[in-house]
Amino acid sequence: MLIGLQNVTFEFGARVIVADASWHVFPGERIGLIGYNGTGKSTILKLLVGEYKPSTGTVEKSKETTIGYLHQDLLSFDSNDTILRVTMGAFERVMELEHEIEKMGKELEIHQTDELLHKYSDLLHEMDVLDGYNIQYKTEEVLHGLGFTNEDFEKPYKQFSGGWRMRVLLAKMILQQPDVLLLDEPTNHLDLPSIEWLEKYLLGYKGSVIIVSHDKFFLNRMVNKVVEVYQQQLHFYSGNYEYYETEKELRVTIQQRAYENQQDYIRQQERFIERFKAKASKAAQAQSVMKRLDKIDKIEQTEIERPDIRINFKVDTQPGKVICTLENITKKFGENIIVKDTGAEINRGDKIALIGANGKGKSTLLRIVANTEPFEGNRIWGHNVVENFYAQHQLEALNLQHDILEELKHSGSGKTDQELRALLGGFLFGGDDVEKKIKVLSGGEKARVALAKVIAGKSNFMLLDEPTNHLDMHSVELLAEALNKYEGSYLLVSHDRYFISKTANKIWEIVDHEIKEFKGGYTEYLEWKKRMESQKGPKDNSKKEKEAVKQVVEIKETKKNFDANQVRDMKRDFLNLQKKVARMEDELNSNKVKKQQLEIDLGSHEIYSNPTKFAETEKTYSAVLKTIADLDKQYEKLFEELMEKEEALSGL
Repeated sequence: MLIGLQNVTFEFGARVIVADASWHVFPGERIGLIGYNGTGKSTILKLLVGEYKPSTGTVEKSKETTIGYLHQDLLSFDSNDTILRVTMGAFERVMELEHEIEKMGKELEIHQTDELLHKYSDLLHEMDVLDGYNIQYKTEEVLHGLGFTNEDFEKPYKQFSGGWRMRVLLAKMILQQPDVLLLDEPTNHLDLPSIEWLEKYLLGYKGSVIIVSHDKFFLNRMVNKVVEVYQQQLHFYSGNYEYYETEKELRVTIQQRAYENQQDYIRQQERFIERFKAKASKAAQAQSVMKRLDKIDKIEQTEIERPDIRINFKVDTQPGKVICTLENITKKFGENIIVKDTGAEINRGDKIALIGANGKGKSTLLRIVANTEPFEGNRIWGHNVVENFYAQHQLEALNLQHDILEELKHSGSGKTDQELRALLGGFLFGGDDVEKKIKVLSGGEKARVALAKVIAGKSNFMLLDEPTNHLDMHSVELLAEALNKYEGSYLLVSHDRYFISKTANKIWEIVDHEIKEFKGGYTEYLEWKKRMESQKGPKDNSKKEKEAVKQVVEIKETKKNFDANQVRDMKRDFLNLQKKVARMEDELNSNKVKKQQLEIDLGSHEIYSNPTKFAETEKTYSAVLKTIADLDKQYEKLFEELMEKEEALSGL
């Protein structure tokens, strides 16, 4: 064991964060620490590193265990040193050795003694053992991975913004290679290429890693264990995030069924007591049953407690077919060219994710579409388009002097105070909360206010810049569901790959200062990109890449490019796929009927009172749940393929 909690209870005033919790972290574990907003995930990290002391119980750590802890408070650190120098601070002993070797080398130039030569030799040997001559290379490699360029290395740390400073401190922590690495929302400060690099790095990391994150995609790839903070307890799941979701649902189902069965048993026993307690021949037996009921361990009913925000985007006015057309757009900041002579079109029904590395101009392009950023070229706005802009930095979007209700009044919705209060109630602002000033709200609360403003506006086109920042995973899922039901169109920027995969039907990327469009979702985009990478030859990479991009960007092929045989083959494939989907639906429905019957069986007293039969039925039920989950995945894949073929045929 490297570090752990033993029977720990921790309280903030009257509020209990965890009660009698035990958790031990072992070498090689990659753990996702999850829970709804406000459940105390960051507090638990602070308990592990000793910033907080438990009310009762102990925090255990071996003397040799080293800990690295990345968190928001680190941003208070400042330095005039270059970012290369700050990051190389990870190699403290090597830096000391360099100084000592340099100093002793000067002494040896003046006079040489056996003792000095011996010490000098020892220092060189230690430097060699620590691989000290490669620390600059190692440092530059990690900084490159996190998105820094060679030109950045010699820039002062203090010149960088908060997100980039956090990357420097993450790089330093990684290079220190502690036994346990605690990362509190590390992906909030990273773009997609940096997140992918961090994933690869941490998968090979020799120490243990504990990650607090709302990025489901990141957690699913990274962790082999999940610890959930829920109802003041720690709940453990041995698998990735997908396993946790399946297993938790199963646990809840089993506990609820056990609760219902126990309630049936209790009612039956209570009826027996009521009937026979006054009868002399049965009074003793009734008394015995009563004592047995008093001693029974009551099973709690499983009602999942979670903060459900209610998101329901409404559209008042339908726009024309084209939302916005960009023609010959050029934008640069000094010598830094963002886009050059490029164009794109947003149509009604488009749900576009704009992805790519930081610094490529995603937020700038969003502002160009919103017409809040000067540029060269033409932006042609569509008919009846009513837009709303959800800004990445809430300080840009919200008036800090307003209270919450005032801020919503400025959304232009024309709603009454009562209607706005009802809307805010759906975003967990009840009663007097609506009179809180914006300036005193947390990041998550500001995000909820900004979302409420967007909803109040009833726009038919939304521009969303990092809308999932500060939201927990459950709220991210609710937002994705709401966007899928939204009848309007949107262009969004996000680094949350799960969110993008659930919300986008097109992908935009800025490549070589041009907007490149992929007609499909994020999963298909990744598969296409992987396929393109594998097709690249050693010499003609650029040529093949241009051809591949051209294939993706081109508008659907017109009917003249297809001969009659190709059209016939496509229709035949489409019909065959329709039949497959229908068969899959029948199989799914059959298994769902079987599941319902098994649930009825498991709720019956006859099976509950027969342990062997209950175990067999429980095993069958678990197998049916797995079959349904597998069929759901296959069905989703087939259905997406069917939609693609239908779209291709419709364009002929």
